[in-house]
Amino acid sequence: MGLFLANILLAIAWGAVTGSFSALNLAFGFVLGAVALVLIRECTGGRGYLGRLWRGCRLAALFFVELAKSATRVALMVASPRLEPRPAIIAYPLQVTSDLEIALLANLITLTPGTLSIDVSADRRTLFIHCVDAPDPEAVIDDIRMGFERRILEAFR
Repeated sequence: MGLFLANILLAIAWGAVTGSFSALNLAFGFVLGAVALVLIRECTGGRGYLGRLWRGCRLAALFFVELAKSATRVALMVASPRLEPRPAIIAYPLQVTSDLEIALLANLITLTPGTLSIDVSADRRTLFIHCVDAPDPEAVIDDIRMGFERRILEAFR
């Protein structure tokens, strides 16, 4: 958050130096400030918030792709003449550790059609997930680990 505040201050300083506080000039100052912060990122001791923002956008894009895929899968399953779901409750071993990361993962899973986060174990190492159709629980675990959980770890660490 400190780098974002520094970027805003740089944009305001740009407006003061140029003598114009128009939205376009402040936006230009913000971009110049972001470039300056990227150039001195070793001195600031951080990876920068622009990279984190990019990784957050990649997480959001993954969610929308998974949302479309699972909605299509559930719709095809419901529309098929023979409805033969293979429901399962899966104990998913968590790699995320913070409350925010666990809550985000659980909510992304719940918002995806066909899956529902049920509970987190007391030691916060296992997330219990109900799947409407899970013929291979290990494949579901691998999909979550290589998808949502990996992107959450990228975005927040």
